[in-house]
Amino acid sequence: MEMKWKKVHRYIVFKIDEKTGLVAVDKVGGAGESYDDLAASLPDDDCRYAVFDFDFVTVDNCRKSKIFFIAWSVPFLRSFSSIKLF
Repeated sequence: MEMKWKKVHRYIVFKIDEKTGLVAVDKVGGAGESYDDLAASLPDDDCRYAVFDFDFVTVDNCRKSKIFFIAWSVPFLRSFSSIKLF
């Protein structure tokens, strides 16, 4: 709820620990970070999950916020995390 109501984090990136098989926090983006910062934090050689808080203004000039769930997968990766991702 900190992400939605308190606006403490812009995004959270999760990974699957290969040893335990549990989901763990990999990176937390501060309130001032952007989608580009999230994209830059995703690895080229592994899978990740991410939650991103997107702020925008509607055509009626109303401020809105939506939280997106992102599944980041590298197509050529055939590891434990790739299998667990799907």
